Amino acid sequence: MATKTSSAEDLRTKTDDQLSAELTDLKKEQFNLRFQAATNQLEKPSRIREVRRSIAQIKTLQNERVAKAAAEKA
Repeated sequence: MATKTSSAEDLRTKTDDQLSAELTDLKKEQFNLRFQAATNQLEKPSRIREVRRSIAQIKTLQNERVAKAAAEKA
């Protein structure tokens, strides 16, 4: 699992496959964090926010790439 959040610059250098893999890892981590929060076993509540924002960054970057590819085709 990803142990620290990636900066936007780091994310932009990754390929689409790497972004998809990181997104999958972050979603799994988010799932586990939700369970820990529900059972009061969460050690670092701020990690939920970090993971959520990292997921949003990756999705935004993926959507930008799709839009750019569509604009280049048209």
